[in-house]
Amino acid sequence: MFTRKNAAMFLAEFFGVALLTLAIYAMVARTSFPLFSGLAAGGVAGLMVLAVGQFSSVHINPAVTLGMWSLKKISTLNAAIYLVAQFLGAFAAWALLKYFIGHSLTSMAGESFEWKIFVAEMVGAAVLVFGVASATLQNFEKGRLAVIAGASLALGIIVASLASNGVVNPAVALGIQSWDWAYALGPIAGGIVGANVYALMAGAGSPLELAIPNKKSKKSKRRR
Repeated sequence: MFTRKNAAMFLAEFFGVALLTLAIYAMVARTSFPLFSGLAAGGVAGLMVLAVGQFSSVHINPAVTLGMWSLKKISTLNAAIYLVAQFLGAFAAWALLKYFIGHSLTSMAGESFEWKIFVAEMVGAAVLVFGVASATLQNFEKGRLAVIAGASLALGIIVASLASNGVVNPAVALGIQSWDWAYALGPIAGGIVGANVYALMAGAGSPLELAIPNKKSKKSKRRR
């Protein structure tokens, strides 16, 4: 059943991606300097964590959602809700942008698949999700989570922009019409890699051990 809590999560992700798409397009349309796009996107991400973090994990990016899903930090049902909300939010922003500028958006992606773009988007998303995973698995409060999420997104965009449009978000890529298989699959691959690399660095034998408390440690604490 689609509960009120699910609806709140859906709306948080929907509006988060819509605002992120609008902010990134506004920067891309006016400047080619990636620092501005990174700062704008990072600011939106941090603001959304503070504003609606009580309703959602504020992934606002399919790469983050699938990365955290690979660590079993989000259920399959919630991940599906997040993904649908994220792409619908991007579609809404796309429609609003077309209304504002008075014509259809011009595609910013290449005409054919480029491995260089795929790798750039993958590395950028890995940087982003590595940071988000570090904050999530350490249970940081909203303030620190907002800073890390925003800074990680800004850094990921700057790194990816060395060889791509620096989107690192399949939903936003669709919304601003920087869309092809490289921009769709690169961030997803990077998100899964970034999340699991941090999980391994955190000292767990497998991602599953991060999601499930150690029973032995619980027993030892009770004995004390």
